[in-house]
Amino acid sequence: QVQMAESGGGLVQAGGSLRLSCAASRRAFMNYAMGWFRQAPGKDREFVAWITWSGRSTYYADSVKGRFTISRDNTKNTVYLEMNSLKPEDTAVYYCATDLLGDRKSYGYWGQGTQVTVSS
Repeated sequence: QVQMAESGGGLVQAGGSLRLSCAASRRAFMNYAMGWFRQAPGKDREFVAWITWSGRSTYYADSVKGRFTISRDNTKNTVYLEMNSLKPEDTAVYYCATDLLGDRKSYGYWGQGTQVTVSS
């Protein structure tokens, strides 16, 4: 059963932008902090961005800081990841997940992922 549904991925040239969406299947999921992760071919999954339940605080990996923006609209049960100035090294499958304890560690209810491909 899919708990979270990512969308918005695609093929983009280096320097371009994409906005990913993560739609929760249950309104209750929006009571929790959320995180974005990514996994490139042959690499481990890595943390990308995090946001509190209210959207008042965010945290980013150094590799995307200043280029990516995480936000959320709890009314729409959706978390977003706006990606600007994309680089080929951003190519990966992007996943969203709940952070049940708000500690950037207790992740669960992962989505299926959406592919982002950045060409050079």
